[in-house]
Amino acid sequence: MPLGRQVRLNRIFAHPSRRLCSVAVDHFFAYPGAMPPGLADLPATIRAVVAGRPDAITMQKGAALACWGEHAGKLPLILQSYLGRAVETVDELIATPEDALRLGADAYATVAYVRGRTEVPHLARVARLARQCHAWDLPLVLHIYPRAFAADGTPSIVHDAEDVAWAVRCAMEVGVDLIKVPYSGDVASYRQIVSTCPVPIVAAGGPKAQSLDAALKMAREVVAAGARGLTVGRNVWGFADVTAAVKAFVDAVHG
Repeated sequence: MPLGRQVRLNRIFAHPSRRLCSVAVDHFFAYPGAMPPGLADLPATIRAVVAGRPDAITMQKGAALACWGEHAGKLPLILQSYLGRAVETVDELIATPEDALRLGADAYATVAYVRGRTEVPHLARVARLARQCHAWDLPLVLHIYPRAFAADGTPSIVHDAEDVAWAVRCAMEVGVDLIKVPYSGDVASYRQIVSTCPVPIVAAGGPKAQSLDAALKMAREVVAAGARGLTVGRNVWGFADVTAAVKAFVDAVHG
């Protein structure tokens, strides 16, 4: 791996465990109705996240420009680029790899949905972004989600091991540096997926858990399966004490 890319990835995986506990606050467009309380005051939420000392934080370009200055250099920034939903009523990029470099980010992130007729366009876009990122030794993080389709064609994100394994293989084949993918729901199947992929895998934080303990149980299972950690969103800022939730996840991943 080229030195510049390795330097940036080493910052993201700087913990002695070589695992990653990161937090995402890039969800705004996923909530076309009322904004969740945990995202309503984004500057305050970001301060609370940083106070918990995760290994990295993922956000959109506008949020970084408006909210990240006071925290710059305190922990790695991953710049999210994607504006869309699983139903694909919107499917756009709002940031480029060059934007990530200008903002001092340590990685560039995007999203792809697999299964269904738009699978190939999603993957082709990721391959183009990989070429752009790697021209500047910028790591590319792919948030990839397998889908199933109802009778009326409405998609939903699924967690079946076979579908998760397909998503991971797609991500590896298009040349990304870090794969974020849903947890399959049990340690044995996730371990098999992780063990056959040469690219580091972290789990997506998943739907809002009924309790923090339930969310932490998943985090521990992901680590037990051999994944390199997880990226969590609503199971951090969805709880009243954001800083305490971050600290609990950090302990679950690294402890």
